[in-house]
Amino acid sequence: MKNGNARTRFLAGFIGAALAGTLLAAPVSAQLGTVELKPNPSSTQTYGDLAQGPYKSLVLRNVMVLPGHGGPARGPYDILINGNVISKLQRYNPHAPNAEENRLTGERIIEGDGKYVMPGMLNLHLHLREDELPLDYIYYLQLATGVTSVGPAESERVQPTLADVKANRILAPRLFPIYGWGSLTDYSDEELRDPAMAEEVAEAMAAKGVRQVYLNQLAWDRDLFGAAAEAVDAAGGLTALHVQPSSTSQINALDAAKLGVTMIVHHYGYAESALDRGVQDYPRDYNFFDENARFREAARVWEEVGRNPETRERLLGDVVDELIETGVIMQPNRATYEANRDIVRAQGLPWHEKYTHQQLWEWHLPNPENHAAFQFDWTSQDEASWSYLYRLWGDLIFEFNKKGGMIAYGTDDNFQWSTGGFGNIRELQLLLEAGLHPLEVLQAATYNSAKTLKEPRLGLVQEGYIADLLLVDGNPAEDFKYLYPFGSIKMDESRQMYRTQGIVHTIKDGIVINNAAVMDEVARIVAESKTGAEPDIVTTPFVTE
Repeated sequence: MKNGNARTRFLAGFIGAALAGTLLAAPVSAQLGTVELKPNPSSTQTYGDLAQGPYKSLVLRNVMVLPGHGGPARGPYDILINGNVISKLQRYNPHAPNAEENRLTGERIIEGDGKYVMPGMLNLHLHLREDELPLDYIYYLQLATGVTSVGPAESERVQPTLADVKANRILAPRLFPIYGWGSLTDYSDEELRDPAMAEEVAEAMAAKGVRQVYLNQLAWDRDLFGAAAEAVDAAGGLTALHVQPSSTSQINALDAAKLGVTMIVHHYGYAESALDRGVQDYPRDYNFFDENARFREAARVWEEVGRNPETRERLLGDVVDELIETGVIMQPNRATYEANRDIVRAQGLPWHEKYTHQQLWEWHLPNPENHAAFQFDWTSQDEASWSYLYRLWGDLIFEFNKKGGMIAYGTDDNFQWSTGGFGNIRELQLLLEAGLHPLEVLQAATYNSAKTLKEPRLGLVQEGYIADLLLVDGNPAEDFKYLYPFGSIKMDESRQMYRTQGIVHTIKDGIVINNAAVMDEVARIVAESKTGAEPDIVTTPFVTE
């Protein structure tokens, strides 16, 4: 089992060193990050009208800075970026003597005009779905909504392009694919099931560049699960678990944390940790492969725990305390499940027509053969159960955060009517709904998630860090809707309504992205996908004859 306090000291140590500036020239070990500093680019690349960079010298002038570690905005600053490295943050005081003469200058200058700069967000859990959903569509939506690093769950889809993405030959977020136990190795099934082989398997995976390892398929065997979690951590990676309802009799969320898993995703396994028995009270005709029943019962276990004062107190007290003691990280993924508490709202979101790919839409339609397309026979009572789940789950997140637990960020879309990209902002809003302060929410999406990935040069606006940044028209800590591509509605002094510009530029690895042009390209891809599409069971009632 990992020692939570020791783990906290370890993380604080290498982040503290980074803040002191010692990482700018120092080599980084395999356990402490893989992102390379490249302050002297050989050339500036152009990606059509979508992006350009990195530059020998790029300056963002007159910007307010949200550092990412939970601190408030400060500034204004001029920021110098050399290649992909933030080289200098210089205070800008327009009233100081010789203020203009001392401004930073460079090959390209972007006048910020008081806009806000924050770190790019790290979406640790994202689904690419199948080949019919174009990768550029997925990547562009992530970039345009502020995500500069992603953890693709379909690791096999990105294998042919990993090198191109890393070298920035493709315009995409930084990739930290999610792998299953034993991926990219030649070990037999028997060897992969042997706890004594765990160290060797983990080291072999790390040698192939694996960072995120999901242990879902090991949750039936506590010894194997614990050995794998410990071995991956020692090899410099991180482990995560989606606690499958079919395995909670062996490992619930608290069990997994005690066995050393780095991170628990979704909502599964927490309520089960507070039950008076070792299994959920499933209906006698329950079938895990019936997803309509699976998701219905996933909410009902929260109701059972929450409506009993004793188990509710246990969940929000003892379970939270024990989770924190282990040092486990919580990655909630609230955006992707929200449809379950109001399916009509999710189906009618205003961006579907212009920005939801037709293939993705068709996968969302109710269909017992598709994963997470279970919203048929989905009643108002089911939605009420899920609303209750969200309230109690939010209370759990709040207590965990209040007592010092770490929250990381991931969305788990594209599923359940959550269109990738738009889910990024909704995830922030739903963490806020759980009771976190806006600055804590942004910290979860940036600094905390970089720490979770063991990437000490990501997640902060700080000298010596990688230039993964967002230039935002408005303070995101005031309104997360400023991060939407269409911004947020405001009223000017003459009482006229206008929209903010959203994220004007996402900067990834020093490459300046023209977000408006990227969203135009997304709209083009989607329009092409909808050619010949017919009304369906969701849209038919609303089609004008």
